[in-house]
Amino acid sequence: MPITPANGQTAGLSAASAPAAAESIMLELVDEDGTTIGTAEKLAAHQPPGQLHRAFSVFLFDEKGRLLLQRRALAKYHSPGVWSNTCCGHPYPGETPFAAAARRTAEELGLAPALLAEAGTVRYNHPDPASGLVEQEFNHLFVGVVRAEPAPDPAEIGEIAFMTAQELAERHAKEPFSAWFMTVLDAARPAVRELTGPSAGW
Repeated sequence: MPITPANGQTAGLSAASAPAAAESIMLELVDEDGTTIGTAEKLAAHQPPGQLHRAFSVFLFDEKGRLLLQRRALAKYHSPGVWSNTCCGHPYPGETPFAAAARRTAEELGLAPALLAEAGTVRYNHPDPASGLVEQEFNHLFVGVVRAEPAPDPAEIGEIAFMTAQELAERHAKEPFSAWFMTVLDAARPAVRELTGPSAGW
């Protein structure tokens, strides 16, 4: 599992490319190969039928092999109140997915992973029936280890929990999860198993 930044992207983020406000967040539009072809405003990119854009998903595990999950804050305009992976989001234009994953993990959970490694990519199209928005994403996956105590930002996260594979299966059967969750988890499983070992059951 390489821990270098995802290929083809410029490292770092200039002040000019960082958004001034949530309303002006810009995303990278990509083609089916993940090559950047332009930018679009965040909400516009998620309006039906959706524009294919770059995203990332992070899966962090404790030393017992339990996955850190978050329940998205109720105030979120997209998929509020549902369970999802440790952290997910979108790189700013010109920001590497690796850097974006580390940045958002710090912003949402107040921690830096002890390890963060690339775990491949997955492309999907997931409409969200509740909001009417569409996730057309070329998603960069990351797995890692967390040893620090999370300090969730309540504007982003309503609840967190560390779950075993069995606990997750039971929770998934009873409570709502994000539309993209199982797609990204299944795509990341080979790297998850390499990270956590066979006894963890992933």
